[in-house]
Amino acid sequence: MAAELHVELVAADRQVWSGEATLVVARTTSGDIGVMPGHQPLLGVLESGPVTIRTSDGGTVVAAVHGGFISFADNKLSLLAEIAELSEEIDVQRAERALERAKSEADASAERRAEVRLRAVSAH
Repeated sequence: MAAELHVELVAADRQVWSGEATLVVARTTSGDIGVMPGHQPLLGVLESGPVTIRTSDGGTVVAAVHGGFISFADNKLSLLAEIAELSEEIDVQRAERALERAKSEADASAERRAEVRLRAVSAH
Protein backbone atom coordinates (compact mmCIF):
# COMPACT_ATOMS: atom_id res chain seq x y z
CA MET A 1 0.00 0.00 0.00
CA ALA A 2 1.34 3.44 -0.92
CA ALA A 3 2.03 5.90 1.89
CA GLU A 4 0.38 8.84 0.13
CA LEU A 5 -2.19 9.69 -2.51
CA HIS A 6 -2.28 12.45 -5.07
CA VAL A 7 -5.11 14.96 -4.50
CA GLU A 8 -6.62 17.49 -6.92
CA LEU A 9 -9.21 19.90 -5.53
CA VAL A 10 -10.75 21.77 -8.45
CA ALA A 11 -13.58 24.30 -8.50
CA ALA A 12 -15.56 25.22 -11.60
CA ASP A 13 -13.36 28.30 -12.11
CA ARG A 14 -9.89 27.20 -10.93
CA GLN A 15 -7.57 24.62 -9.42
CA VAL A 16 -7.82 25.19 -5.67
CA TRP A 17 -5.19 22.76 -4.33
CA SER A 18 -3.02 19.96 -5.63
CA GLY A 19 -0.50 17.80 -3.81
CA GLU A 20 0.29 14.65 -1.90
CA ALA A 21 -1.73 13.61 1.14
CA THR A 22 -2.10 10.81 3.66
CA LEU A 23 -5.81 11.35 4.40
CA VAL A 24 -8.74 13.33 2.96
CA VAL A 25 -12.06 13.69 4.76
CA ALA A 26 -15.09 14.96 2.82
CA ARG A 27 -18.88 14.96 3.18
CA THR A 28 -20.85 13.01 0.58
CA THR A 29 -24.55 12.32 0.16
CA SER A 30 -23.85 8.99 1.93
CA GLY A 31 -22.13 10.67 4.89
CA ASP A 32 -18.59 11.65 5.78
CA ILE A 33 -15.86 9.63 4.12
CA GLY A 34 -12.16 9.35 4.80
CA VAL A 35 -9.89 8.36 1.93
CA MET A 36 -6.39 7.02 2.58
CA PRO A 37 -3.81 5.56 0.21
CA GLY A 38 -4.96 2.20 -1.14
CA HIS A 39 -8.67 2.97 -0.64
CA GLN A 40 -11.12 1.10 -2.82
CA PRO A 41 -12.13 3.00 -5.99
CA LEU A 42 -15.09 5.28 -5.38
CA LEU A 43 -17.30 7.81 -7.05
CA GLY A 44 -19.62 9.98 -4.98
CA VAL A 45 -21.56 13.21 -4.82
CA LEU A 46 -20.13 15.91 -2.53
CA GLU A 47 -22.36 17.72 -0.06
CA SER A 48 -21.57 21.21 1.12
CA GLY A 49 -19.07 21.00 3.93
CA PRO A 50 -15.45 21.36 4.91
CA VAL A 51 -12.90 19.10 3.23
CA THR A 52 -9.85 18.32 5.34
CA ILE A 53 -6.62 17.23 3.66
CA ARG A 54 -3.75 15.87 5.77
CA THR A 55 -0.73 16.58 3.62
CA SER A 56 2.18 14.17 3.36
CA ASP A 57 4.48 16.76 5.01
CA GLY A 58 2.32 16.74 8.16
CA GLY A 59 0.29 19.88 7.41
CA THR A 60 -3.44 20.33 7.11
CA VAL A 61 -5.40 22.03 4.33
CA VAL A 62 -9.06 22.84 4.92
CA ALA A 63 -11.44 24.02 2.20
CA ALA A 64 -15.11 24.97 2.13
CA VAL A 65 -16.69 22.93 -0.67
CA HIS A 66 -20.18 23.40 -2.08
CA GLY A 67 -21.42 20.51 -4.22
CA GLY A 68 -19.63 18.48 -6.82
CA PHE A 69 -18.11 15.02 -7.10
CA ILE A 70 -15.40 12.91 -5.49
CA SER A 71 -13.54 10.21 -7.38
CA PHE A 72 -10.72 7.90 -6.28
CA ALA A 73 -8.75 5.32 -8.30
CA ASP A 74 -5.08 4.33 -8.56
CA ASN A 75 -4.13 6.47 -5.51
CA LYS A 76 -5.47 9.61 -7.24
CA LEU A 77 -8.28 11.51 -5.55
CA SER A 78 -10.22 14.15 -7.48
CA LEU A 79 -12.58 16.55 -5.78
CA LEU A 80 -14.51 18.42 -8.47
CA ALA A 81 -16.51 21.12 -6.72
CA GLU A 82 -19.02 23.66 -7.94
CA ILE A 83 -17.46 26.15 -5.49
CA ALA A 84 -14.37 25.66 -3.29
CA GLU A 85 -12.34 28.05 -1.14
CA LEU A 86 -9.31 27.37 1.00
CA SER A 87 -9.90 28.37 4.64
CA GLU A 88 -7.17 31.03 4.48
CA GLU A 89 -8.95 32.68 1.53
CA ILE A 90 -12.17 33.18 3.49
CA ASP A 91 -12.92 36.62 4.90
CA VAL A 92 -14.51 35.77 8.26
CA GLN A 93 -16.30 39.11 8.73
CA ARG A 94 -17.77 38.90 5.23
CA ALA A 95 -18.93 35.31 5.85
CA GLU A 96 -20.51 36.36 9.16
CA ARG A 97 -22.35 39.22 7.44
CA ALA A 98 -23.51 36.84 4.70
CA LEU A 99 -24.81 34.44 7.35
CA GLU A 100 -26.78 37.17 9.11
CA ARG A 101 -28.19 38.44 5.80
CA ALA A 102 -29.20 34.91 4.75
CA LYS A 103 -30.93 34.32 8.09
CA SER A 104 -32.87 37.60 7.86
CA GLU A 105 -33.92 36.79 4.28
CA ALA A 106 -34.73 33.14 5.14
CA ASP A 107 -32.38 31.99 2.36
CA ALA A 108 -31.48 28.47 3.45
CA SER A 109 -29.02 27.89 0.60
CA ALA A 110 -27.04 31.08 1.29
CA GLU A 111 -27.17 30.34 5.01
CA ARG A 112 -25.68 26.86 4.43
CA ARG A 113 -22.86 28.29 2.25
CA ALA A 114 -21.95 30.88 4.89
CA GLU A 115 -22.02 28.28 7.67
CA VAL A 116 -19.73 25.95 5.69
CA ARG A 117 -17.28 28.78 5.06
CA LEU A 118 -17.17 29.61 8.78
CA ARG A 119 -16.77 25.93 9.75
CA ALA A 120 -13.86 25.59 7.32
CA VAL A 121 -12.11 28.56 8.94
CA SER A 122 -12.68 27.25 12.48
CA ALA A 123 -11.52 23.74 11.49
CA HIS A 124 -8.15 25.05 10.39
